[in-house]
Amino acid sequence: MADHLKAIGRELSKDDGQQVVGVLLRRTYEATAEDVWEAITDPDRLRRWFMPISGDLREGGNFQLEGNAGGEILTCAPPKLLKVTFGGETSIVHVRLTPEGDRTTVELEHTVPPEMVAGGAGALYVGPGWDGGLLGLALFLSGQVEEGVDPVAMAATGEAQEFSLGSIDLWTAVVGAEGTSTPEALAEAVGVAKGQFAPDLG
Repeated sequence: MADHLKAIGRELSKDDGQQVVGVLLRRTYEATAEDVWEAITDPDRLRRWFMPISGDLREGGNFQLEGNAGGEILTCAPPKLLKVTFGGETSIVHVRLTPEGDRTTVELEHTVPPEMVAGGAGALYVGPGWDGGLLGLALFLSGQVEEGVDPVAMAATGEAQEFSLGSIDLWTAVVGAEGTSTPEALAEAVGVAKGQFAPDLG
């Protein structure tokens, strides 16, 4: 799990006014862009490492993740760009794929309007969750996810929660280095993140 934590690049994404508006994650996978694209867009493959999805799964259509967020598919340009709203019209997720031969770098950016973030501490509310998603994708692409295993249940295991605690520490360091949050707001966000992503260990 330590190697998986190190494999993810993390930063706060900013608008032109240098206000924190979201999180940006980056990881390279030993898989082609076409394979990664299918893993993140094909319902049968997505349910194996993330969660079941339903809806009109095309550009201009809508999607709903079972027990989680839904939204509109704004851009679907295989195998390079997926852009969706996520839980609300102003909550936007970009997934960008950059092929490098038989390897693919995935960039995931989740942004919201600056007034909704309340400083960089807001990264703690979503960053660890997306770290877990990139971990699940890595395990799936490397053949370590068995058919029939519930990925949501996997995310609740002790090992997965240990990963989440490590993720929370790393995101805390990113926010702290940016200096965009008060210590009080950051401490509160850390507590919320531990309760959400590592409830048995936090």
